[in-house]
Amino acid sequence: MGRAGAVGRAVDLDRGGRAAADSVADAGARLPGTLAALEAGALHIGHFWTMLERVGCIADDAVRARIERKLLAWAAQRVTTPAQLAAKARRMGLARLDAERLLEALRERGVSVRPDRRDGMAVVESLLTVPEAQAMVAVLGRYADQLDDPDDSRTRGQRMADILLDLVMRPGQHALPPVQAQLTVVVGVRTLAGGDAPGEIGGEPVPAEMVRALARALGLLPDAAAVPAPAPAPAPWDLTGSSPETWPDWLREADQRWEAEMEARALAGVWHGQEDPPPDVQLRWWNEEPPWDEETAWRSAPVDDDMRRAPGRADAPADPRPDANAASSSWKAAHAAVDEAGIALLHLGRAVGSASAAVGRAWLADRQDEEEWRRGPAGRIDGASSDLAALADLSADQRAELASLLDRTAGGTLADRPRIAVADQLTGALLALTDSGELRRRAHCDRPACRRRPACCDHDLSGLPGLGPPPPTDGYRPAAALDRYLRARDHRCRFPGCRRRVPRGGELDHNVTYPDRPTAAENLTGFCTGHHRGRHQAPGWTYDLAPDGTLTVTTPTGLVASTDPPPY
Repeated sequence: MGRAGAVGRAVDLDRGGRAAADSVADAGARLPGTLAALEAGALHIGHFWTMLERVGCIADDAVRARIERKLLAWAAQRVTTPAQLAAKARRMGLARLDAERLLEALRERGVSVRPDRRDGMAVVESLLTVPEAQAMVAVLGRYADQLDDPDDSRTRGQRMADILLDLVMRPGQHALPPVQAQLTVVVGVRTLAGGDAPGEIGGEPVPAEMVRALARALGLLPDAAAVPAPAPAPAPWDLTGSSPETWPDWLREADQRWEAEMEARALAGVWHGQEDPPPDVQLRWWNEEPPWDEETAWRSAPVDDDMRRAPGRADAPADPRPDANAASSSWKAAHAAVDEAGIALLHLGRAVGSASAAVGRAWLADRQDEEEWRRGPAGRIDGASSDLAALADLSADQRAELASLLDRTAGGTLADRPRIAVADQLTGALLALTDSGELRRRAHCDRPACRRRPACCDHDLSGLPGLGPPPPTDGYRPAAALDRYLRARDHRCRFPGCRRRVPRGGELDHNVTYPDRPTAAENLTGFCTGHHRGRHQAPGWTYDLAPDGTLTVTTPTGLVASTDPPPY
């Protein structure tokens, strides 16, 4: 039994379906590295389904293999869950695929109910977009936090459930004051300018178009119709009526690669691994053969004594059996059936050839669309070597829109002013969290003349302090700037494998107890409530925090796991 077959049996037992085993067999060809990691124990079955869903669907073999290698290398360096692996995949060049998934998911939005395993209970499920779901949960949480009756013994989750019933079943009959949902949106410069890099809403990766749609709905970006339309793209090449000599270089190269791939597949085995030749070879053979004549064929073929007595021959002795004439008719019917089958195969071969040509033309057309997109504004932004290079490629109107957004203050649809995350271009590590005002202040030497005209400052700024984490706080609780920086750096609970959000207003833990070490970025880690309690109450566990934010956790049995702040 092969490797795919052995693993397929295990997966078949895990999911309980023959289709699951077929998926494993297909993954053996499309995701060989994932199958090897699953067999070696580096991944479990949850990781496998994530890889099959997120990476196995990529049609381009080279892109699929590249992303598979990167994801497996990333997963091998840390303890990760299938949800974390899926989030990482969504950040790695799958934005355009996710946009297509989003269109399908929007059509499937809805509300459903299913029975729960606990008697008398049911689960109401609502499939919403990430911004809608995050805002709904945030509003329910704020309503629940306003109910501060000391005699109320309900948990926060129970209060949220009761409030949801009041809002839906008894609208207008409750005395709850209006509240405002707060969502943290993280979006790159390229995404705001029209690129395909995904963003984050409430810590969840979302396609770029969803982030821009949310920003336009909140009035943070101009409506898409108000943005000047790009220059019209050149007319597509007529692949059926034009000569290849008139095609551009990239199209001719794509055509040559496609022909080479088809030739390689043809030479991979005899008749593509089939027992019968291809239809075009069969057609050539049939055309070279003389017309079939039964009597001529029988006379020209060598015969023996048994063949001389075959039914239907004129010179054969008379057959005394009563069914001789019936046997002769059966042979004629058999010959007619063979002729009809040959004609059907001929038509089938021609149809397959036409379909293959149509697939080739569609493949070339897709490559043409991809090339035109790369030459367009969005393609140039995504193809820029850095965010600074992307900024340089923006139009004057786009720069003005971006500056207007960054200069906004809290109020209206914004709970806080927009912040600028300065990240390392190679590692994605957060270096500083600043705003447009601080950038302008740091762009000159602070002399009176330079303060009045910052653009004219040409003094040496190398000796001045640059951007970085906020300074330590004199006290136990971090100041607002430090609190904001740490939540932006950690995103979620830093315990290995946990994806819960760090609660607002707390759960920032001192790695070394204050005041033995100060309240500073290199001594603070974000946890969820449960793991923060376990950090102080579970005996035998050790936590080591490096200056760059890497957290190393050692269990009482000696197992060591490390987590890094998620990259931007």
